[in-house]
Amino acid sequence: MSDQMLILVALAGIFLLLFLVIRTKLHAFVSLLLVSLIVGILAGMPLNDVVASMQSGMGGTLGFVAVVVGLGAMFGQMLEVSGGAERLAQTLIKKFGEDKAQWALGVTGFLVAIPVFFDVGFIILVPIVYGLAKKTGKSLLFYGIPLLAGLAVTHSFIPPTPGPIAVADLIGADLGWVILFGAIAGLPAMIIAGPLFAKYISKKLHVLVPEYMNLEEIEYDKELPSFGLIASLISIPLILILLNTLSGVLLEEGNMARQILTFLGHPFVALTIATILTFVFLGTKRGYSRQEVQDIATKALEPAGIIILVTGAGGVFKQVLIDSGVGQVLGDMMAGSPLPPIVLAFLIATVVRVAQGSATVSMVTAAGLMAPLISILALDGPVLGLIVIAIASGATVLSHVNDSGFWLVGRYFGLSVKDTLKTWTVMETLIGLVGFTVVFILGIFIG
Repeated sequence: MSDQMLILVALAGIFLLLFLVIRTKLHAFVSLLLVSLIVGILAGMPLNDVVASMQSGMGGTLGFVAVVVGLGAMFGQMLEVSGGAERLAQTLIKKFGEDKAQWALGVTGFLVAIPVFFDVGFIILVPIVYGLAKKTGKSLLFYGIPLLAGLAVTHSFIPPTPGPIAVADLIGADLGWVILFGAIAGLPAMIIAGPLFAKYISKKLHVLVPEYMNLEEIEYDKELPSFGLIASLISIPLILILLNTLSGVLLEEGNMARQILTFLGHPFVALTIATILTFVFLGTKRGYSRQEVQDIATKALEPAGIIILVTGAGGVFKQVLIDSGVGQVLGDMMAGSPLPPIVLAFLIATVVRVAQGSATVSMVTAAGLMAPLISILALDGPVLGLIVIAIASGATVLSHVNDSGFWLVGRYFGLSVKDTLKTWTVMETLIGLVGFTVVFILGIFIG
């Protein structure tokens, strides 16, 4: 089949995927599988090879993603149930002082969303935002936007949250570089889109706590864990993974210290250690029975399951593109583009994000399309970490009415569609643009 025909097949597949997700509301998991099947057939692959390619893509992706996302979900559930997120917020607000509580909430969101899913972290912490707004008489946005910005930044930029995990696996990026660049890009993004934007928008829109949101204060049956314990548990897997990456740069191959750090810093080992520690120090040491800890861990896997499957379907899409030859043609075409790979990654993710709304689908689709280009250009090392954050940035911008987060925030803050666009959408766009700007500048120096 000619290159022109393969390009048409690729474009047809992308448009079909968007149509299925947007117009027919077919679930992203089924849509990705169906489109992968159709692309493989249209590209002229033997039927048996199409199925084999799909199986290979699913297995290859889930072999990594399922373990990391599953462990991360259990880690986060234990943090949630124990009141660890509440403790972080209370301590940071006390340390910063009530007059700088918006900065404390931004930092809280940034830390909490590392192990806890975005929507869960928001629902747990939003009563604190309500309380501060009522006490001070300030706009709900003054405190709510910084919390949202902190949660949204980490949710998109820093593993072990599912989005960056999925993209890193699909393009072969080292998680240490992803964590490092995610933090470097995420902190300024959180500051600009959080406290600074909140100070501006809260003067334009004075939002009160919605009358229908009379949330009961969460009562924990045990005393909240200490701030130091929670901060340490969150830091352990990140530090181990970073040490693994840095040891590969600073220590010679065969060095015993490097071998140990490489083992301990593998995401499987680092997250297993962190998860077991949460079971012990937030579970059995605080009075939970082993059966209760097991029940908490099992419950955590319910929301993680669909994320794992969608990510696996993204791996199927990528593998079919590569095995059918479509990926090679797309990669050659993008390689001939004057735009750097980081810019292409951002733009592809942005287009898919605006079209269909889901950040996860945007990220896995963009990663699947970028994988052939990365292979052709033989990109590796730190630059792949930058591309992951570029994709995450593109998948964050311009959240609007086709994104579930848009409606979640609108309801909890009592905002109209117009005001949600002025607040949530602008905040998300600032996060994406600042994050992309940082990685683009870093890309100039890293090459």
